[in-house]
Amino acid sequence: MKEFKTWHHDTLAARVVEALKKNNFNAVYFPNRQEAINYILSLVPAEATVGIGGSWTIRELGLDDMLEQRGHTVYNHNKPGLSPEVSLELRRKELTCDVFFTSTNALTLDGQLVNVDGTGNRVAAMMFGPKKVIVIAGVNKIVRDVQEAESRIKLYAAPPNNKRLNRPNPCVQTGTCMDCQGPTRICNITTVLRKKPSLTDINIVIIGEELGF
Repeated sequence: MKEFKTWHHDTLAARVVEALKKNNFNAVYFPNRQEAINYILSLVPAEATVGIGGSWTIRELGLDDMLEQRGHTVYNHNKPGLSPEVSLELRRKELTCDVFFTSTNALTLDGQLVNVDGTGNRVAAMMFGPKKVIVIAGVNKIVRDVQEAESRIKLYAAPPNNKRLNRPNPCVQTGTCMDCQGPTRICNITTVLRKKPSLTDINIVIIGEELGF
């Protein structure tokens, strides 16, 4: 079974990398996380300031801790115990850091990045602001097209993220998006990066594992 899953991951990822490159993104694929981590860290210049968007993938890989241990100034509004004022200030600093780390909610087979945000700081930094953006995604984020990406987000990304953030939204009870209208809704902004933004250096790293939501 593992052999066939690996083949499938490798095949799909190769298609997505090719499509992303046609859309002017820098894109690579690694079958395992350690090779990917080594490559990712090589992209971060010494003494660069680093911002981290709301990403469970980054946390799963331990990159936030690794970057701090390397001596980088890391702006991470996800750290527990932060006051709302400090968290907001860190979000603003993430917009102008040297290197911004994030994941994506979905990658389409034709090389588009689809994301849904609550506040917008994550998708804003992906598009413009930081000198370099590094997007890291497991193969579980690969979908056929934008329509399937939106379905994936509603079923597999939004409900776990609401649970993680302890939001009292209906999807926490139902396990799928209910298109709620309350003030704690986190699905407010949808972005589709069809091509690389002209002034942003975006590097996309796909890893042959299931990572994040």
